[in-house]
Amino acid sequence: MLLLCLGAATAAQAGAQKYEPLSASVQAALSKSVSDQKPPHSSFKDPISAANWLTEMSQRLEKRIPDRDARLELLRSVHYEATRAGLDPQLVLGLIQVESGFKKYAVSSAGARGLMQVMPFWVKLIGEPNHNLFHLRTNLRYGCTILRHYLDIEKGDLYRALGRYNGSLGQPEYPNLVKGAWHGRWLYNEQVALR
Repeated sequence: MLLLCLGAATAAQAGAQKYEPLSASVQAALSKSVSDQKPPHSSFKDPISAANWLTEMSQRLEKRIPDRDARLELLRSVHYEATRAGLDPQLVLGLIQVESGFKKYAVSSAGARGLMQVMPFWVKLIGEPNHNLFHLRTNLRYGCTILRHYLDIEKGDLYRALGRYNGSLGQPEYPNLVKGAWHGRWLYNEQVALR
């Protein structure tokens, strides 16, 4: 698909989640998940783990986001929202790489927005009118909540959940790209990092 970002066009795998009717209970649960509240605490198990992960991921992301403060804010937010949704933060980094190339204001030809390329219908379905999909935490919260929802629907099958996320269920290209980015660029082993 074609990705438009601040007037510049570049190729990307922009998400095109498809609208599917939700039961009232699922809609309520997802709505509660995206209610935009500031993280009350760190998602890291301890300060040393936080420092190690942030240092390693920051180095990997430096060429894409040169501003250190913006990079660390993104990484802390990704870690928090992914952990909150029961996702691997490195998987989410891989998904962001494929979806938007870490461009916060990316808009796909299908209308998906932000880092995780969330379709605007989700705001109407589970959010509030004032939710801005270009806001860092809002976009990450929606994206992680949606991916968790698709994982639940697919009973933990990441391949199928990623296909749903991208609107390409049953086609191998997108899940393979995300898994490739995750394992090729963002995979992190704390034990190896400590050595």
